[in-house]
Amino acid sequence: MGQHSDIALLMVLAAAFLHATWNAMLKHAAERAVMMGVIALTDMVIGFVILCLVPVPAPEAWVFIFASTIIHWFYYWFLLTSYRLGDLSQVYPIARGSAPMLVSLGGLLFAGERLNPAGWLGVGVVSVGIMALWFGSRNGRSDTKAVGAALLTGITIASYSVVDGLGVRVADSPLGYIGWLFAVEGTIGFYIFHRARGRLPSLPPRFYVSGVIGGALSLAAYGLVIFAATLAPLGPISAVRESSVLIAALIGVILFGERPWRIRVFSAGIVLCGILLLTVFS
Repeated sequence: MGQHSDIALLMVLAAAFLHATWNAMLKHAAERAVMMGVIALTDMVIGFVILCLVPVPAPEAWVFIFASTIIHWFYYWFLLTSYRLGDLSQVYPIARGSAPMLVSLGGLLFAGERLNPAGWLGVGVVSVGIMALWFGSRNGRSDTKAVGAALLTGITIASYSVVDGLGVRVADSPLGYIGWLFAVEGTIGFYIFHRARGRLPSLPPRFYVSGVIGGALSLAAYGLVIFAATLAPLGPISAVRESSVLIAALIGVILFGERPWRIRVFSAGIVLCGILLLTVFS
């Protein structure tokens, strides 16, 4: 492996840590919805900064930008619901782990992309890991709701991943596509602030600072992955990126004291193995 590839994989590992970290900040926030609003508005501001520096995307890309925006709004809703109902070490591996599986199955159903044996094995392993996260927890009914919300989150992740993948291809200006996407989808922050307007004055300044940091971390994670893709093959990058599944589980059990910890960490490891089979070997 060349020096550039080594640097790229280190960048993606950092991105995985940053992604798990901002999700942990959101889960741990006293006002999760407001925190999400701050993150969204931070993304919007940075999106407008990007727009000042890059060309406008091609007209063909706008339908994808708006479709991705709507999907991202549902993603925010389901993610918040997931963290209200379940633990970070349970919800995050299911949401992130189910997305590659759903993208692969969607490609099979709608694009005729066949899975090889390793791909089918990956689907099965991810499914086993998700089921273990479900049945290996303590509260049956509440965990069922949390798993359902996490799976819906995974569906939105898979959906916007496909839409953005198609949109960037026709945009002629990938950074322009990303900038407009951040700028448009971030407007959901105004709606969140309007809904929570009665609680906003009581929140300390450090809360808003944390939200801005969370937004910056989310964009840094995204940018690191994009830049790394110019230095190394996509397969290893995708695999290392999904190590955030295990990182989030460890944050949940070590920092937040989520239990039972053994089944959470073990199941997250199973999900990660399934993702590796889907992204590297299939």
